[in-house]
Amino acid sequence: MNEENIDGTNGCSKVRTGIQNEAALLALMEKTGYNMVQENGQRKFGGPPPGWEGPPPPRGCEVFVGKIPRDMYEDELVPVFERAGKIYEFRLMMEFSGENRGYAFVMYTTKEEAQLAIRILNNYEIRPGKFIGVCVSLDNCRLFIGAIPKEKKKEEILDEMKKVTEGVVDVIVYPSATDKTKNRGFAFVEYESHRAAAMARRKLIPGTFQLWGHTIQVDWADPEKEVDEETMQRVKVLYVRNLMISTTEETIKAEFNKFKPGAVERVKKLRDYAFVHFFNREDAVAAMSVMNGKCIDGASIEVTLAKPVNKENTWRQHLNGQISPNSENLIVFANKEESHPKTLGKPPTLPARLNGQHSPSPPEIERCTYPFFPGTKLTPISMYSLKSNHFNSAVMHLDYYCNKNNWAPPEYYLYSTTSQDGKVLLVYKIVIPAIANGSQSYFMPDKLCTTLEDAKELAAQFTLLHLGPY
Repeated sequence: MNEENIDGTNGCSKVRTGIQNEAALLALMEKTGYNMVQENGQRKFGGPPPGWEGPPPPRGCEVFVGKIPRDMYEDELVPVFERAGKIYEFRLMMEFSGENRGYAFVMYTTKEEAQLAIRILNNYEIRPGKFIGVCVSLDNCRLFIGAIPKEKKKEEILDEMKKVTEGVVDVIVYPSATDKTKNRGFAFVEYESHRAAAMARRKLIPGTFQLWGHTIQVDWADPEKEVDEETMQRVKVLYVRNLMISTTEETIKAEFNKFKPGAVERVKKLRDYAFVHFFNREDAVAAMSVMNGKCIDGASIEVTLAKPVNKENTWRQHLNGQISPNSENLIVFANKEESHPKTLGKPPTLPARLNGQHSPSPPEIERCTYPFFPGTKLTPISMYSLKSNHFNSAVMHLDYYCNKNNWAPPEYYLYSTTSQDGKVLLVYKIVIPAIANGSQSYFMPDKLCTTLEDAKELAAQFTLLHLGPY
């Protein structure tokens, strides 16, 4: 253990006497040959392991571990996670006090080992009555860049990003829905690794960095939904983007039926993109090959297989916040680029009591009281044993969602400012520990509230709209 780590452990040992056995950590290092370093609020075990040659494992090899007892450390955790395979790196998030923060990231050497860890260790009873949660870690390599001049082309944006940041692989730029000669004012920048993306974000995030004389917006892009190959082999719906606003569903159906009349079952168009449903997968795949890059009403379209998402996802947010969460095709199929962390359209719909409008929400709940008679039998239960439709508050929904996914509870951070007329205005920033390391780092609405309760409720709803929890 190097000096940096000795200082880290010794500094914490003053408050950890009887909690963590330093000798056990040293014994673990001696037994395994792994190094251990504490830095930036986390303790790294391995990365790489002894004798490792070549690059780090690819994306998909890391899992997130939540609900770890605060007084449990690597000497107990590593042997448990080694059951699933060889650990490349174990990162335990640490408090300054020396306790862990309740979560960690474990990177295996293969994707198969990571998937096995999820299968055998999710809901594993690590101590009597203490169950940990294990799920895939989102290793994000993509940044969202907003406030880009709309006349800039992809090549210009790519060249500029390569000048100011390292590790740029590609830039994804979408044409405006109303003027195909212009971009939409934002782009997605793909980096060679999560580390490269994180370093770029750190450089660009202060808000003072300018491109072409414009102060840009920078944040993590929403990660792409991982869909297993077996599921994708059953997809018979195509996602078509870059359509003209004026193009109709009838026109799209007619164009896609040209290569084989009657192959298209139905079409659902939303703004400048559409979902084309086929009766047979083979026809969908053939049509994708034929139609990708073709022109419809003067616009060159892009055609891919649609990615299925959870049908229970009723908090889905569309780019402009106008699509109902019950829209059939948005629920069944969605492609990530149509929504992003820095929404440039209208802000998400607010809670009804905040702006008088209805927001995307679960089915209406019966809200009334019943008489409580003496002698009525009561049964103690956990709120997490209830169904989501028992909750009316977005704050409760968010807590329920995190628990359902075996994540640590959401963390709320309160900020304030003063309005021109002297009112104190409040806003909450929400951090979801399970994804803060790899995707969007935090969630904060673009509206301020005058009461604490409204600020918290608004922040929770904003977070749910971006997460799409159910």
